[in-house]
Amino acid sequence: MEEKNEVYQKLINSYLSVLCPLCNKHGNIITDQNSGELICTTCGSVIIDNTEATRSEWTSSNIQDSDFRDRTGAPTSLAKYDRGLSTVIGKIDKDASGRQIDLAMKSRIGRWRTWDARSQTKDPSKRNLQTAFIQLYTMKDVLGLPESAVEKVAYLYRKIQERKLIKGRTIKGALAVASYIACRELGISRTLKEIAKISNLKEKELARIYRKVMFELDLKVPQVDALKEIIKIGNICGISERAKRRAIKVMMTVMKTGISAGKNPMGLAGAVLYLSCKEYNEEITQSKIARVAGVTEVTLRHDLDIILELTQTMPSIKTNV
Repeated sequence: MEEKNEVYQKLINSYLSVLCPLCNKHGNIITDQNSGELICTTCGSVIIDNTEATRSEWTSSNIQDSDFRDRTGAPTSLAKYDRGLSTVIGKIDKDASGRQIDLAMKSRIGRWRTWDARSQTKDPSKRNLQTAFIQLYTMKDVLGLPESAVEKVAYLYRKIQERKLIKGRTIKGALAVASYIACRELGISRTLKEIAKISNLKEKELARIYRKVMFELDLKVPQVDALKEIIKIGNICGISERAKRRAIKVMMTVMKTGISAGKNPMGLAGAVLYLSCKEYNEEITQSKIARVAGVTEVTLRHDLDIILELTQTMPSIKTNV
């Protein structure tokens, strides 16, 4: 109690020390909580306007424990069907003072809560977004996508829905295509085949939706980074670090020659990895690399022949094959 009295006395003294410039009197000064102005009650003049707030704007969302505080609500997100802006009737059956609500009022609030949830998803487009974003967070966990990628996928899916490209197609298919485009734009190493397998859809179906979306939205996505694919394939196949580094150096030399233009980067990545493994006497088969890279052995051997032809003209690419 003594500490509180000292704090109150300091606050009173700070207010009394303010002198009104018009009536030249101390005291009788109040603070407007809405505008933050100091006002003299004697003459009505505003002494200080727009007082700077130095306290943190923390609010408690849990009545039982005020230690768990958040900063004025959850942030907005495109990955929520309402963007996080709608109000929700809470599930805590307590009033503002923390007392339990009686059974009659609890039943009435339960009905309010049900109708509030139904009214928010009355629009078919909102129901579509709600269903899609539930599947999006499932796909996020499987693919290991960061939050930036999730926001990008949600943005692309909203664009697809606005153009009415979802009509005649499944929500899962459109969401998978949006995830693939977001991964391409953010440089995340995910292939269409992987996303098709995770979504339990056919790759040809996703490719057809992908071409339609790219044409209608006029998108320009970057090419697949072959260097990242080398690291990905090497990690799955259990290739040593020195072999992966050698493969990256060979790939950089191959890309400078320009022969990689128009080639499948997965096939080239698998070919240079196979060459580097042979150079360091690491046992690995072409079929295993081709299976992990998602290409056929014929494609892998074709790219391997192209790289071997460069060894005759470029001394920086030498292998033991």
